[in-house]
Amino acid sequence: MPELLLQYIWLKGLFRGLPQFTTDGQPVEVISVGQHNFDQGPDFFGAVIRIGNIEWTGNVEIHVKASDWYRHGHQHDKAYDNIILHVVRKADKQVYTTEGAAIAQCELRYPENSEYLAHLMTDRTSLCAQQLFQRPELMDENWRAILLNDRMRKKAGVIDLLLAQTHNAWEQAFYITLAHNFGFHTNGLPFEMLAKQTPLVYLQKHRNSLFQLEAMLYGQSGLLTTESATDDYRLRLLNEYTFLRKKFSLTPINGTLWKRMRMRPQNFPDVRIAQFAALLHHSEALFNKILEEDDLNKLRDFFAISASEYWHNAKIGRSAIDILLINSVIPYKYAWAQAHSLQIKQDEAYRLLRQIPAEKNHITERWKMLGVKIDNAADSQTFIHLYQDYCIRHRCLNCEVGYQIFYVQEQNEITA
Repeated sequence: MPELLLQYIWLKGLFRGLPQFTTDGQPVEVISVGQHNFDQGPDFFGAVIRIGNIEWTGNVEIHVKASDWYRHGHQHDKAYDNIILHVVRKADKQVYTTEGAAIAQCELRYPENSEYLAHLMTDRTSLCAQQLFQRPELMDENWRAILLNDRMRKKAGVIDLLLAQTHNAWEQAFYITLAHNFGFHTNGLPFEMLAKQTPLVYLQKHRNSLFQLEAMLYGQSGLLTTESATDDYRLRLLNEYTFLRKKFSLTPINGTLWKRMRMRPQNFPDVRIAQFAALLHHSEALFNKILEEDDLNKLRDFFAISASEYWHNAKIGRSAIDILLINSVIPYKYAWAQAHSLQIKQDEAYRLLRQIPAEKNHITERWKMLGVKIDNAADSQTFIHLYQDYCIRHRCLNCEVGYQIFYVQEQNEITA
């Protein structure tokens, strides 16, 4: 049984009609199941429960096994000290607060004929698809706005973690994020590792020389070796990198991390690295420029660069530029505005998203097949977030659509 199913049974009171007891034999009367918590902390706030002759008001935590309490680390978290009842399917352990006080536990009893709920949980994807196709109004504007806000806050949170690692150096953090997104998902990890292994300050010392930038980045990628340097230009790059590596005490990453299978030549990591070098060469104070600029076309112009002649002047395409804006530029504009309490600038980040065409990937295409309207990047980011943070994580009861579908399904079963 998934924990989500047990939460649903508690939320809808499907246990009512059956006597409930604590593990030490005291009768349990649930006066109110409480308010379902969609964020961190206990699963339900403000429940009212009578245990024996005493009425308690507080929080409820739900687990399939009581030992999950320890697996989730709740014994060290004071947020769980106000738990009045630990609801479980199997009480395989006694649980305690951070102060060592025992918490009452109840092995929840519910009708055995609730198998349809388990079926509903395992078939939730097709059920949601069917319901959304028939009732697109389930995905209302309010829920869309909440999802997009969550998406932006989540990206800002990732930026905050990176800022902590870089000692609040915004430009360095942006450089790392931008490098990651130059990998365009397939090579995002090695590109990020490359940036972390090659501090921006070293590259800035040689910003005026595109050749030296290429040598440093290509060398640090682990792709530039005596075996791969098969022509004069790459030999020159290798010689230059040997000098720069010694000068800055550099260590390259493992070149086997890069992928190029089923990839068009213009997307090969060698080409992307050369384009990244060209961007750094042509864009002095890039981070400050993107913070100041709110015109979409001018932001695009910052990234409209080509690799050097050796790489056949490979250009960054328009759709690739938009991906960089969506995943690098706009999140940093939003995070900066949030950090400096600039609400107008936060709103500007949303406006830019609505001006950019929607992303095209397997996630957005699946939503479109359901009749969902995805017109711009704000829409595509919304539904990518819904899929990644709710659908595949089985957070159906935290989702406005999933909650309504569960409720409708239950009503249909009751009236059938």
